[in-house]
Amino acid sequence: MNLCRNINWCKPVILLILALLVGSVSCDRPVTMVLIRTDLGDMTVEIYKDQAPVTAANFLSHVERGDYTNSIFYRAVRLDNQSQSKVKIEVIQGGLFHDEVLDTIAPIRHESTQETGILHSDGVISMARMEPGSASTEFFICIGNQPSLDYAGDRNPDGQGFAAFGKVVKGMNVARAIQALPDEEQYLKEQVHIHEISLITKR
Repeated sequence: MNLCRNINWCKPVILLILALLVGSVSCDRPVTMVLIRTDLGDMTVEIYKDQAPVTAANFLSHVERGDYTNSIFYRAVRLDNQSQSKVKIEVIQGGLFHDEVLDTIAPIRHESTQETGILHSDGVISMARMEPGSASTEFFICIGNQPSLDYAGDRNPDGQGFAAFGKVVKGMNVARAIQALPDEEQYLKEQVHIHEISLITKR
């Protein structure tokens, strides 16, 4: 018996089979996560290697070398501490901090959100920079949605935005606790110790 004699009946069956196959493939896609261990608790971050290959590879190379061991969160930007900025954002920033160290590390090519499609929504992790193409180790985590940090956003006059490369999937309460700490001109009065950033999932 030819089950596909009635083409109108076969089409939905074929589409269902294809959908199941695609679904099973997408579930098996490689996932890379890192654990950020701090004095205030841990954050689990998914790294988007496929969408932001340059930025993700750079961050993971520093993780694998142990560069973030004993690094710090040192900056908290809130609506109440950026009176000089016309375009306000909310983020926490961390990394190696010291210029004498940063000056020895090669920067990477700027991957804009236009290129990657990763927008600066709540929990997204992105690279801090001065000019486009100057990012190296310093990163920030968005507290709430921050569209002004995307490509064509107006936080920076160059309009290139920042290079997002992942998202916090667990522990945003830690990020918000860091943001709420006392600061002086956005720099934390007591920096938050990052014990280490380690690779925890790669399949």
